[in-house]
Amino acid sequence: MKKTVSTLALCLSTLAGVYAQNDSITQKKAPFEGMDLSWINGQNRQTDFPLQLKDKEGQTIITGVAYVDAYYNYDFKRPIDNTNTISSAIGRSNEFTINMASIGIESNYKNIIGRLWLQYGQMASIVQDLDGTLNHGRNSSLNNLKYIREAAAGYHFDVMHGLNVEMGIFMSYIGLESYVLNENWNYQRSLVCDFTPFYFQGARAQFFPSAKFKQELWIMNGWQTYNGWNQGLGLGSSSYYRPNENLQLVANFYFNGQDTRNNKDARRYHHDNSIVGRYFKNKESKGISQAAFSLNTHYGFQSGGGLEASDNYMFGSSLANRIWFNKNKLALTLRGDFITNPGAYLAFSPSPVANNAFNDALAEGKDLKMFQATATFDVMPNDFMTFRLEYGYRHSNIPYFAGRGGTTSPDGWVDTPTDGWRPDLIQTANRVTLAVNFRL
Repeated sequence: MKKTVSTLALCLSTLAGVYAQNDSITQKKAPFEGMDLSWINGQNRQTDFPLQLKDKEGQTIITGVAYVDAYYNYDFKRPIDNTNTISSAIGRSNEFTINMASIGIESNYKNIIGRLWLQYGQMASIVQDLDGTLNHGRNSSLNNLKYIREAAAGYHFDVMHGLNVEMGIFMSYIGLESYVLNENWNYQRSLVCDFTPFYFQGARAQFFPSAKFKQELWIMNGWQTYNGWNQGLGLGSSSYYRPNENLQLVANFYFNGQDTRNNKDARRYHHDNSIVGRYFKNKESKGISQAAFSLNTHYGFQSGGGLEASDNYMFGSSLANRIWFNKNKLALTLRGDFITNPGAYLAFSPSPVANNAFNDALAEGKDLKMFQATATFDVMPNDFMTFRLEYGYRHSNIPYFAGRGGTTSPDGWVDTPTDGWRPDLIQTANRVTLAVNFRL
């Protein structure tokens, strides 16, 4: 009997050891586990998530999200319509503005993926109101979609280091920087990121073949659209490699997009790549506590259906350097970026009035070229608050930005007749922005 008990105890002990070993292996298979990624440009800097509900075993069931972004933007030209042009981040000038208020929930409990983030505020109107695919057919309305920041349903498969399969509306990271401005090193996005997608509707698969690599594949309706311009779907991929927590390499591709109205033969191809590196780290220092750089380069073109790639392409690059101070409570970011977009097929419209100097320049065959310099100072007392002061300078080779006369009408109101009136467009823009971000 004693021998039987002893044998049983040995078996139980062995099983317990195997279970512990397997549990340890499972823990090791979490992608990017143990890496501090809060410093990366375009990533959430939170390390504390207080709005979490956990089960008795300590596993997270659901995580709540709350976000508020407000700003005051001073344009030195002081346009009479208070409209800030050529930006998907800042839409108003010389006014206090709620840019985004967002709440949501997300869960990965028992391998089930669920996510719903709602959004309200000015930025949704800047980005989504220009989506022309909503006029393609019926049973489609912007009011059904614009207040959803992200929504997805899917499942996590325990394959290698993980496989996620999801369908819904997703934030897109083509261009490195995030749709959520709090996650970026600067408030106004770089030109290459402002001209590229922030969201897509479709399906994606996220595959983690190792603890240091992530591969995403996307099938989507179109380039930053809810619906499709034609019958064809767009395809995309995103590759993240993080050999350690101080270096991130990213390569994104978008291709086969039939994104021109009534021109199914036109195709769009885009590629961007990024290098983000942290070259100094001493988080307890009251002097310099971190330092990092971010380099993002983008190239793309349209061709087919009467379009020539040599006349319809986009090339640009952005280089930023960020230094943190006083245990990461303060930060200074300096950035320079440029873009050239012959054909201007990705350009913002500077005015609802078509009779303007920008359209005249394009009709004359001039290519759009822009340069931007930005300096941003952040005060971050904790994970949840950011006070941001930013100066931005932009220059275009053709008249593109709002001057004193504005871009809406002679007196700046949308219901004033514009017959014979031309928007006041100029080649340079200067602004100072004060922003406050809250996030839980």
